[in-house]
Amino acid sequence: MSDNSIPASSAGRPDFTNKNRFSRPLFLLLILAGLAFAGLNLFSDVQQTGAPVVSYMPFVLLGLALVIALGFEFVNGFHDTANAVATVIYTHSLSPGVAVVWSGFWNFLGVLLSSGVVAFGIISLLPVELILQAGSGNGFAMVYALLVAAIIWNLGTWYFGLPSSSSHTLIGSVIGVGVANALMHGRSGTSGVDWGQALNVGYALLFSPIIGFVCAALLLVIMKKVVKSRELYEAPKSNQPPPTWIRGLLILTCTGVSFAHGSNDGQKGMGLIMLILVGTMPIAYALNRSLPPDQIPRVAALTQVTENQLLAIQPPVAGQPQPREVLTTFVRTSEPRPEVLPALGMMLGDISNQIRRYGSMDNIPAQAVTNTRNDMYLASESIKHLQSAKVALPEETAQNLVAVKKELDSATRFIPMWVKVVVALALGLGTMVGWRRIVVTVGERIGKTHLNYAQGASAELVAMATIGAADAFGLPVSTTHVLSSGVAGTMAANRSGLQLSTLRNLAIAWVLTLPVSIVLSGSLYALFVHL
Repeated sequence: MSDNSIPASSAGRPDFTNKNRFSRPLFLLLILAGLAFAGLNLFSDVQQTGAPVVSYMPFVLLGLALVIALGFEFVNGFHDTANAVATVIYTHSLSPGVAVVWSGFWNFLGVLLSSGVVAFGIISLLPVELILQAGSGNGFAMVYALLVAAIIWNLGTWYFGLPSSSSHTLIGSVIGVGVANALMHGRSGTSGVDWGQALNVGYALLFSPIIGFVCAALLLVIMKKVVKSRELYEAPKSNQPPPTWIRGLLILTCTGVSFAHGSNDGQKGMGLIMLILVGTMPIAYALNRSLPPDQIPRVAALTQVTENQLLAIQPPVAGQPQPREVLTTFVRTSEPRPEVLPALGMMLGDISNQIRRYGSMDNIPAQAVTNTRNDMYLASESIKHLQSAKVALPEETAQNLVAVKKELDSATRFIPMWVKVVVALALGLGTMVGWRRIVVTVGERIGKTHLNYAQGASAELVAMATIGAADAFGLPVSTTHVLSSGVAGTMAANRSGLQLSTLRNLAIAWVLTLPVSIVLSGSLYALFVHL
């Protein structure tokens, strides 16, 4: 779809001409500064471990993977965040240039202040054996496949101006890798994904557009009942900005959506980057070296007590498989067999012995870091699956398992500040590039009339609240789905009419995203494994 095919919708259509000749040099400068910042922090973190650098190949592999991961966040920025600025641009509350810079800044802050819960929620969808082998050839094939598949589909839908979901795409790519990995190992494709977690994510992606449509429509109806200002319900008649109070409301909602989008969507890239860092530089990133040394004895004592409790409930039997083998199968199948509790107990005992022996995370030798981290990660995932399976345990044991999981997660699920900064920069800069296609679709092609001020505010308020709530619960949702459906809801409530051809294209993109990304990422994974 070329820009020439976009019809002018009204006299109040925004001016998309870029008149700032300094924007491109500044953009390139920020990209170079971000890459330099990431490189300096990488070398600094590795240097602080004291481990000698015997080969630069891990740095090359890491650099390539980081560029692809940041490329995904960049594409996410200009694909998804365009939705956040569409309303302020089409109501002339902000000029396009100012709007995208403003939105990019708040996306940046949203990423920096995010919790990281969504990041590791995405990671937990991946097959546990691939997560434990993040530094192997299969681990790299997994990361490259799901990122390249997500970027290809995002760029394709962006080119045609379709507001499809980057979240939806990434989830599909993760599922595709999991299914392909299971099939390649002779198992059923359904065994390659944590379907419990996938269903939680799926419900969030399914219901968020419905919430956006219904709530935005209801909010507009309520607004008409309560706020009687006629100018709020009128479309712009020229390129002049709206009254100050309306303009302030629209800028505020745009700010909120941008911040919420950064906080939620930025975490997906952070989780993948941490998977890359753990695989290529385990000595620096497999374990959280910032944990205070006085925490180690407490964790060691807690894991030992919990080990004794689990072994008392279910003693190990003669000839029982290795704990890692038992727990890996349990996490993959979620079947709480009798050998799971003793296996978990023995693994917690091993973890306790390891951290007692070394005294702090910094003292764990390079050759033992990956194994220690994998044991901690697998034990945490096993506890989560025990809780999901509602396995009956004594109250004190159950409480200890909750406490153990929290301590293990603090050691393995962390995000360095420099990772947040570079992801925030990629997402923020992406907001400033290529936004026009999606903005025009949201602003002109959903309804048959020009977006008015109240419609823009209603759609943005609902999107901001929905994404913020999902972020609090650690669930990924699509800014694209919520906001575009919110705009459609306000058009329906206002009886403005809907452009069925656009809605049909949006629905087709929404339906196709999951199967296409599954097939694409699965195929790429099979290809990369055999290269």
